[in-house]
Amino acid sequence: MPDPHTPSCAKRIRERAAADEWPLARTAAAITGCCAVTRLRAHRLARGWSLRETVDAYRLMTRDLLHAARVDQDQLRIWETCPDRRPRAATIDLLCRLYRTNATELGLTGDYADTGGESVRVPGGGLEPALPPPGPAAAPPAGDPLDALLDRARRGVDRTLAQATVSQTQLDLLDERLLDLRHTYLITPPAAMLGQLLPELDEIQLLAAERQPATVQMRLSEMTALLATLTADALMRLGRLRQARAWYATARAAADDSTHTELRARVRAQAAMLPYYYGPLASAAALAREARILSRHRPTATGAFAAAAEARALARQGDTDGTQHAIRTAQDAFDRCHHGDEDDAFAFPRRRLLLYLSGALTYLGHTRRAREIQQEALTLYTGHRGIDPALLHLEQAICLARDHHLDEACRLAAVTYLQLPAEQRTPLVGARAHDVLDAIPAAMRTARPARELGEVLALPAGAR
Repeated sequence: MPDPHTPSCAKRIRERAAADEWPLARTAAAITGCCAVTRLRAHRLARGWSLRETVDAYRLMTRDLLHAARVDQDQLRIWETCPDRRPRAATIDLLCRLYRTNATELGLTGDYADTGGESVRVPGGGLEPALPPPGPAAAPPAGDPLDALLDRARRGVDRTLAQATVSQTQLDLLDERLLDLRHTYLITPPAAMLGQLLPELDEIQLLAAERQPATVQMRLSEMTALLATLTADALMRLGRLRQARAWYATARAAADDSTHTELRARVRAQAAMLPYYYGPLASAAALAREARILSRHRPTATGAFAAAAEARALARQGDTDGTQHAIRTAQDAFDRCHHGDEDDAFAFPRRRLLLYLSGALTYLGHTRRAREIQQEALTLYTGHRGIDPALLHLEQAICLARDHHLDEACRLAAVTYLQLPAEQRTPLVGARAHDVLDAIPAAMRTARPARELGEVLALPAGAR
């Protein structure tokens, strides 16, 4: 829609509205009438907001809403100037919340009732003359077979679009079960966890295999992405690397199918753990960087997670400048974001941030600072039954080895490994314990403490 008026016109109306104490709805209506802009744009101008300020306010309002559509300045400008380009219903509702009004006031409703030749309302909120009824020449011949075929085809399409084999209640129940699994995951051994994840995946895939409305299909894709990520992570901990890679690829495909940017970033940051522990390190850094870029528009826990994952991958590659930049990015994002429930596998609480920063500082050679962070993190992990505390103790041992404290390093690594319950003493923990041996200076690897640690790590699974 053309905008023949300058911004100062809307400003003058706002000033008059402020002086006369007009409600915002009246101010917006005055701007619409004077400046020939859509109601959606008028509500923004009535508040004196720029496109950037409006987008920032929208993102702040929706930062904790998993299903909120991403909006940028270009998209908002299109909605404001092209009445035939409308946001989805869920986004219209969010815009109503942002502007504290209703869809009618924003010009985002339609009324197509027959008014007998009078003007009718169109989707953009403007008015246009009603079309006259078709004359005799426009009507199809009575009994035309094509007419009946068209009607039958349309009814079939309508029935297909209305079809759904899953209700809102079912989706909510699935979400609840998935949330329970996200909490259980942190304290359950990986083999046992697989037994809980796979039945849920089977049920969701049965629903997704049938035709569902687009919004339902997107939610099922999100659930699939989350469950596939947990499955891949459990397989990684068990050392089943080929299957873990395949499941991480499935998780990424499902996240991309959902079109949810936050989830797409989260799955990639999580997938970076596999090459971090088992190689190649370049893949770990690339996945974490991709996740960080996806999260760059606003500070989120996922953005902090991605930057921290990138930092420790770069540190193991010897990229000091890149590591330090990623550490600063992670800390800045963490300080400005909501961290989520710390007992949720998909949250990123401070203890996990410290776990990742510990790895980065350890491989930068800043062992003193790394050990301080490790001690703080272990305090936050008090009472936690997962493997993260064991990974922190093993990083303490790596720092000791790098500082040539051979006896202490090997003793701590051996005790940490043996004290884990057999079902938690997985190949991933074993691989991290072997990193302690790798950190020992070459001249000291034949010493008795190093040989004894090697013997402990060579014990059969389940032995103590």
